[in-house]
Amino acid sequence: MQHRELGRSGLQLAPLVLGGNVFGWTADEAASFRVLDAFVAGGGNAIDTANVYSAWVPGHQGGESETVLGKWLRQRGRRDDVLILTKVGMQMGDGSQGLTKDYIRRSVEDSLKRLQTDYIDLYQSHKDDETLPVTEPLEAYAELIKEGKVRAIGASNYSASRLREALEASATQGLPRYESLQPEYNLYNRADFEKELQPLILEHGVGVIPYFGLASGFLTGKYRTEADLSKSIRGSSIGPKYLNDRGRGILAALDAVVARHAGSSPAQVALAWILAQPGLTAPIASGTMPEQVQELLKAMHLPLTEADVQELNQASA
Repeated sequence: MQHRELGRSGLQLAPLVLGGNVFGWTADEAASFRVLDAFVAGGGNAIDTANVYSAWVPGHQGGESETVLGKWLRQRGRRDDVLILTKVGMQMGDGSQGLTKDYIRRSVEDSLKRLQTDYIDLYQSHKDDETLPVTEPLEAYAELIKEGKVRAIGASNYSASRLREALEASATQGLPRYESLQPEYNLYNRADFEKELQPLILEHGVGVIPYFGLASGFLTGKYRTEADLSKSIRGSSIGPKYLNDRGRGILAALDAVVARHAGSSPAQVALAWILAQPGLTAPIASGTMPEQVQELLKAMHLPLTEADVQELNQASA
């Protein structure tokens, strides 16, 4: 398995990133440890979390995922052989949010404490703070990189215009640049990224680690009829969004590609399709059981043919 460099950061990622949004939420500490163990045993080396995970749960304030991950890192002694990707900016349980310099400096110390580490491999702006000039968070990150608390920085949920402005400011003002972008991107939701962001990241050599690579589970093939929507809590939101003629066409194309690759699954093919797209570094995917993670990891070893990619492209256009 060949690792991929994330932008120009020097960080070498296995081509699947484990999403940590479930840690301390739908996966308790013991289940999270089993998932993490399965991920690294299967060749994974990058774990994505955020300070806000999982502030949306009643009684949570944010930081729950980082806390579980920090305990696993310490107990397993894995800090030197995994990459930790976390984020700042979304609204926490106490209402704090944003990308001001002071807030970033306070937030990174909280994340480091929860993660039980001295440094973060990739620290990401979770969403753009359009009340600020693009340089303000970059100035904060410059200080953190100089202090050795952060190795590289990334952006998530940025528009093409603001990301371009930030990249240009980095180039002209001697500031660190966003080495990665974390957008929503999958076979169903392609247009927003491909229209403006993909040309920009290819122009500047920025890595891409997209989330929702399986479209909230729709691309696993689990939800094909109205009756299937009752299989999980997510079904009620998946139906109106994805279960339509276009969605069924994408599932049919996934099934056709699966039929040509013995032992594969729709989820693996959907993730492998992302890996075959220009400029895409590694999709983010999560699971609450080791078996799910082991299944997803197989996408890293599934080489799609040009015909496979073309068929999926046409079905999802």
